[in-house]
Amino acid sequence: MDDFAQRLLKWFECHGRKDLPWQQVPRTPYRVWVSELMLQQTQVRTVVPYYQRFMERFPNIQTVATAPLDEVLHLWSGLGYYARARNLHAAAKIIHCNFGGHFPAELETLLKLPGISRSTAGAILTLAMGQRQPILDGNVKRVLTRYYGIEGWPRQPAIEKRLWGLAEQHTPAERVAEYSQTIMDLGALYCTRHNPRCLACPLQGNCAARRLGLQSSLPTPAPSKKRGMPIRQVTMVILQKPAGEVLLEQRPAEGIWGGLWSFPECPEGVDPIAWCRDHLCCSPKEVRYGTSIRHTLTHCHLDLFPLYIRVQRISRTAMESGPYVWYNSTQALGLAAPVSKLLKSLLTPE
Repeated sequence: MDDFAQRLLKWFECHGRKDLPWQQVPRTPYRVWVSELMLQQTQVRTVVPYYQRFMERFPNIQTVATAPLDEVLHLWSGLGYYARARNLHAAAKIIHCNFGGHFPAELETLLKLPGISRSTAGAILTLAMGQRQPILDGNVKRVLTRYYGIEGWPRQPAIEKRLWGLAEQHTPAERVAEYSQTIMDLGALYCTRHNPRCLACPLQGNCAARRLGLQSSLPTPAPSKKRGMPIRQVTMVILQKPAGEVLLEQRPAEGIWGGLWSFPECPEGVDPIAWCRDHLCCSPKEVRYGTSIRHTLTHCHLDLFPLYIRVQRISRTAMESGPYVWYNSTQALGLAAPVSKLLKSLLTPE
């Protein structure tokens, strides 16, 4: 075991996280897998309550594999990056059907499953099965780029290849699960993106970034994009029946909020009242515009304009022409965060 790993493991004994829900017994491959997916681009404090609710409903691969995708998305609603949930459900079905519900123990096999990257596969095999596999999530990349003073965007093939080599080099043969947890914790708690706690870091003595004063510039950011994100304006048509149910439409699997349920959207530049009559064959009884809300995604701002329409009737033919459902608050569907917010205000009695 090299000095790098020894220093980290010694630090872990006093400062590492040991009480997170996915670290508790039984630390199965399934539990580790779900936590790794939820933690992608999402902070621990946000993930913990989602993880706990998800495990209560889906304690093992069999339960998630045999559940409707809508129910999986429902418990994922609010976490964002919904492709993670769709991939989890698809991979669980493969494991359930092709592997008898037992998680594959080979790296090559895991990499063939939807949504499982090399780093995620390494974390599963290391943390749950004790195999010696390197990991390279965002926290580990930050530690290694600063420690070695590596300039260049970490996702560039040449830089990433070098980082994988260093991750492999430092991964010990013993206490591998503790080491992997340690280097992730160091990146998450001390070697943070902003204001790293260098004086408390066990690697500070040999860290190139600290020695050269490069902590704020490493890792190198992604190539700059044009300043300012585009703004997309969307009119959300909120049809409500006299009994209170609201019409929802399932979005395509690809794109924003893929697979989730949302309000029908009126195309830009089209009169929404005429669109409702032509597209849904509905008879508006009461029409009003609500207050617009802004929802920010990674690549654009969405300015959402709710158009509330109470209807007397809606054509059965229109309902059969697409993936629609009349929704009430007792149903468990995967809803995007702004849709859920609008529905809550609409369906909650005053």
